Amino acid sequence: MSHKPIQTLLNANEEWAQSVIKDTPDFFARSATGQKPKILWIGCSDSRVPESVITASKPGDIFVHRNVANQFHLHDDSALSVLTFAVKEVGIEHVVLVGHTNCAGAMTCIEAAKDTATNPGASTPLTRWLSPLTALVRSLDLSACSASEALNKVVEANIIKQVDNICKSEPITTAWADSDAKKVTVHGWMYDLAEGRIKELVVRDAQA
Repeated sequence: MSHKPIQTLLNANEEWAQSVIKDTPDFFARSATGQKPKILWIGCSDSRVPESVITASKPGDIFVHRNVANQFHLHDDSALSVLTFAVKEVGIEHVVLVGHTNCAGAMTCIEAAKDTATNPGASTPLTRWLSPLTALVRSLDLSACSASEALNKVVEANIIKQVDNICKSEPITTAWADSDAKKVTVHGWMYDLAEGRIKELVVRDAQA
């Protein structure tokens, strides 16, 4: 096993740190005192969608949670703890749920949805994690769509569904019900891998 990729990251980190210190000598000292990001990014684990890079953001700008196929399950303590901390402790003002084109998780669910009830396949952590998305795929009419059209339709439907889930979660409903609480807006975005650009699909707030 080669350790070159790891050493490359460590070397790049050293170069980056030196560059930041040269441009902004007190950046890391200020960063160490705390964080006040205004945005929580809930996105996909895909390596091609690094939130700070594609938005030209700096450390401290975005609070982040990522998982396979940018899911937000209402029973997922990991996602709920991130959202709770972001809203109640960090004080974020916007939650952005970000999906992307050519999502491998969505592709997997399209294939899984083709299986009959008598041939559901093996239960694995991945299939259990993606089962709500597979169910969503089954609810969509993709019969007249090409493969690429079907994938885009699933990605967009998934984004909207996860935004709905976020809006139903306790941290958001509580914040929206409290007239004294800082208001939080929830956004659904799609990142186009082929173009490098983000499109906003939906926006929800306390008045929606």
